[in-house]
Amino acid sequence: MKTNTKLVVNATPQEVRVAVLENDRLAELYIERENERGIVGNIYKGKVVRVLPGMQASFVDIGLERAAFLYVTDFFEEYGDAFNKREVEEERRRNRQGPRIEDLVKEGQEVLVQVAKDPIGTKGARLTSHVSLPGRYLVFMPTVNHIGVSRKIETEKERRKLKEIVQETKTLEGGFIIRTAASKQAEKNIIHDILYLEKLWKKILKRRQGMKAPSLIHQDIPLVQRVVRDFFTEDIQEFVVDDRLAYRRIKQFMTLQSPEEKNKVVLYKEKKPIFDHYRIEDRIDQALSRKVWLKSGGYLMIDQTEALTSIDVNTGRFVGSKNLEETILKTNLEAVDEIVSQLRLRNLGGLIILDTIDMNRRSNREKVYRRLEQVLADDKAKTNVLQISELGLVEMTRKRTRESMVRLLCEPCAICDGKGFHKSARTVAYSILRKLGFEIDKRKTHENIEIVSHPNVARILKNEEYEFLVALEQQTGRTIVIREQANFHAEHFQINFTGQDIVRSVTSEHKSELEDEPVEDVEAFLPKPPHKVHNESE
Repeated sequence: MKTNTKLVVNATPQEVRVAVLENDRLAELYIERENERGIVGNIYKGKVVRVLPGMQASFVDIGLERAAFLYVTDFFEEYGDAFNKREVEEERRRNRQGPRIEDLVKEGQEVLVQVAKDPIGTKGARLTSHVSLPGRYLVFMPTVNHIGVSRKIETEKERRKLKEIVQETKTLEGGFIIRTAASKQAEKNIIHDILYLEKLWKKILKRRQGMKAPSLIHQDIPLVQRVVRDFFTEDIQEFVVDDRLAYRRIKQFMTLQSPEEKNKVVLYKEKKPIFDHYRIEDRIDQALSRKVWLKSGGYLMIDQTEALTSIDVNTGRFVGSKNLEETILKTNLEAVDEIVSQLRLRNLGGLIILDTIDMNRRSNREKVYRRLEQVLADDKAKTNVLQISELGLVEMTRKRTRESMVRLLCEPCAICDGKGFHKSARTVAYSILRKLGFEIDKRKTHENIEIVSHPNVARILKNEEYEFLVALEQQTGRTIVIREQANFHAEHFQINFTGQDIVRSVTSEHKSELEDEPVEDVEAFLPKPPHKVHNESE
């Protein structure tokens, strides 16, 4: 079935958001903020600040907050002279050696590098000296001598024709990759792209000579123009933009790049926000959730760590109609479709573990694996998938070049400190009682006691532990008052020991903005007959 694809752009002075809709469903989302622009594709003149033989990598200062890192297989000594990345890897496999990073770079050495991955989490940017310069129809790679053609251009006649055009036109050493967008294009468009990219490379080399490290030599174009360059193919039915300035820029860019397609660009003029009109905001909110429901009633649970993402498949409300194995197969087949959709939308990368529901039949495991390979074919990110294990686990990797949607749009929860959970009210209540017993044994005076805690914790103390606290009052001759503090963190509490003229506090380790506030109503904690636990309202 042919996919109906639209590009929807929401542009404001603060950020640009580009949504890729496939059959009116959000498939991918790209965000570029004015003060947080990505640096993938930028070319820098950097300085090596540290060489790590044990990791076969070096750290390079390119002017960012954190040094970026460059692996030995991503290093090219001088353009046209040194090692091809593939040759380095092949030699390493044959001899378990190959070129070593300490033989290629030295501390203080200046290198021309391109950013391959944005800084992600606590890691610095990943660099390569195998520069690639993307155009509308071609990608120029100065450090290789090869002409490749996109696998999506299937006819051998067209592949051969495009290769011949490139071979006859190019004037510089280096290779080209012919992109899918080059299919059925006029020869003049391909030639124009070649000349433009070669001219750009000459300009970069010239700038390199006159600048000191660290410095930015070449910055990739903004997101809106990149979308035209990298995503706008003949499969795109419509390109909708809600900002007049962005609309004019896209039109101008397309006049140069794809004049025959510029009529597909439409200015959105409705009052309703464009992302609400296409129901994109709702889909973004759903993509930030840990739980994803399937149409059948099954669901996925997606948990993301810094290096690994685990996705668990569950039957949920789906009970099937024939037998258990058939129900499980249908759930798993539906799940892999949704999993790939979520990988693309959330931009999940690195190591990914899929925990499908166990299937007894090998043939069913094969069906699920083939479906996974089939739907991954439309994913632009490079993936590598292993067969489903006997336990129903799938190990796969997906290339990651930028932050995931969750890390881009969210920050760690201030309530749970990013754990995703906090101690239960009962756990905290029992901690209070243990702490209370310890403090009473330690103090020889007969000060009264105030317990301040979150309302959920206070309710357990007032109700379920009421008799215990009454007995404690009678045993110690102290008055115990429980106060609810709605603004407290769920794990935070205070135990205040009060006398005629002094208040002493014992607090939980969890900090609170209220922790240093003075205790009110000290008079309320003067000695009373030890007959019951007092609430604040009393």
